[in-house]
Amino acid sequence: MLDDFMVRAFLAGLGLALVSAPLGCFVVWRRMAYFGDATAHAAMLGVALSLAIETDVFFGALIFAIIMAWLTTQLSGRNYAMDTLLGVFSHSFLAVGLVIVSFISGVRIDLMAYLFGDILAVSKSDLGVIWVGTLVVLGLIIWRWKPLFLTTLNEELSYASGFNPKREQLFLTIALGITVAVSIKVVGVLLITAMLIIPAASARNMARDPEMMVLIAGFVSCVSVILGLRSSYIFDTPPGPTIVCVALAIFIVLNLINTLRRLKL
Repeated sequence: MLDDFMVRAFLAGLGLALVSAPLGCFVVWRRMAYFGDATAHAAMLGVALSLAIETDVFFGALIFAIIMAWLTTQLSGRNYAMDTLLGVFSHSFLAVGLVIVSFISGVRIDLMAYLFGDILAVSKSDLGVIWVGTLVVLGLIIWRWKPLFLTTLNEELSYASGFNPKREQLFLTIALGITVAVSIKVVGVLLITAMLIIPAASARNMARDPEMMVLIAGFVSCVSVILGLRSSYIFDTPPGPTIVCVALAIFIVLNLINTLRRLKL
């Protein structure tokens, strides 16, 4: 069954959909959209260095995504604001990564695949890495759900409940880094933030509680992957951007439904 490239593509996309839904909800709740974008851009430097020394791209992207997130967390509030540091690190890491790639012979053709994904080229080993990363992040979020949610609501409430907000931020940073690393093959470095934000934003006005928001976001992500891959196959369009476009269309439709519902009330 896994010999069919479309089956591997669907499984890879569903793996990303399942992990991006709960993590995307935390990104939306914490207003960390730019943080996720910066982490994804920093992963490009890891990809470039991995290609240069001929090691696994996944681990390079993971290491640099976590380094960027850790540096930003440690340095914010000292001399620069968080958004300033994110702007500096995000675009600098991406630019340095692209420059390094330009010096490596034989990878210019593959650059678009790393930036925008190449889900149709996912191999069996890539699929294994994606699903291992997905299960690790899901396990981490399930294990730390209560402290992560309390820290998101109120740091003082988290302290009062016996949790350390900085430690929970570290767990979230690690989860974000793993998600960015596994998503490179699916939607690429530049589009992963869309898969984190759009499904969660679509679910926000439709859900009555946090758990329901996660479930709706997961449903939107899975539908986006399925319809996006199908549309890409029919219309011969790039699969990664097509998946994001379908997610955007669902976001618009759900917001129109919510607006009409409010007007009737």
